[in-house]
Amino acid sequence: MLDGGMTMSYSLNCPPIVSGIVYKNRTYFRPRFSPSMAIQISSVLLQSDEGGKLPESKKISGPSTAFARCMTSNPLLSQANTIGIIGGVSVFSTLIFLEKLVWWSSRDGEECVPFVVCSDPGMSREFPFCSSYPPVNGNHSQFLSNSEIAVENLRHKREFLERSGAGCIVMPCHVSHAWLVEVSEGCSVPFLDVGDCVARELNEAKMKPLEAGSDVRIGVLASDATLVAGFYQEKLQSQGFEVVLPDKATMEHTVVPAIEALNRKDMEGARNLLRIAIQILLVRAVNCVVLASDEFHGLLPRHDPLRKKCIDPMDALARFTIKWSQSTEKVHKQTSKKLN
Repeated sequence: MLDGGMTMSYSLNCPPIVSGIVYKNRTYFRPRFSPSMAIQISSVLLQSDEGGKLPESKKISGPSTAFARCMTSNPLLSQANTIGIIGGVSVFSTLIFLEKLVWWSSRDGEECVPFVVCSDPGMSREFPFCSSYPPVNGNHSQFLSNSEIAVENLRHKREFLERSGAGCIVMPCHVSHAWLVEVSEGCSVPFLDVGDCVARELNEAKMKPLEAGSDVRIGVLASDATLVAGFYQEKLQSQGFEVVLPDKATMEHTVVPAIEALNRKDMEGARNLLRIAIQILLVRAVNCVVLASDEFHGLLPRHDPLRKKCIDPMDALARFTIKWSQSTEKVHKQTSKKLN
């Protein structure tokens, strides 16, 4: 904490400013992130109040002082295809999303897409209700009573990213999407919706119903059957899909115990319980299962047959974000040529 306020970390992928990290617009990451490894592309620590507001007079330390001072009058990044990323409740989930963004956008020899990240590691402390799952069909009064505070916090991050030159905003966090409408209200740039990204990929797959006379069924597994799963349920149903959620018994005897096993570091137990939960949904004739929980990320081995039946929403968000950035860059270059 800094003077009783909240410390935030802002990371950039931009033209060479911080030596050794960014070079010729190319960002280098290790192939896999490790919990013991702290990665920051360019870290600028700013003091903010408890609501996440950034003061007009910014006290900044470190080698980026001169650069950070320019923020007050000029955006951090000038590329039209810059991606603004609001970090999630889990810092490591944010890093995993960044890994996908970097490697997938540059694996064909292209330059990595430009991005700026606003990550608040203290969010899980400020809003502990976000980082834990409530009892199945439990009382969500604490979550709802703190919604206004969380929305204000996320809006300030969004506004910072807009001022930083972001051409679009993404929020790679399942829990934060419970406030997507409120956080994106009044945004001056496109705000990509992970639910829409999942629905788009499902529509492109042109799946057929497994049972005659029914719509395509999509299962949704989340650590919170009411809040997070409800967000995906609404999005997918609006696109014509029939959404199947785990019943109370499945949540109580497989999903919640799987997360509890993860907390005990019992990976094998968690993996087996997740497999059971997925199989229960498949028996109910779903075409695939949306794994809408960070806890389930990477739990199934790469060659596990059940993994092929699952969709990671953050994969869909990363793919569409890259597509948006690359297509925006192409349009911008074409427009520049015509003007010249």
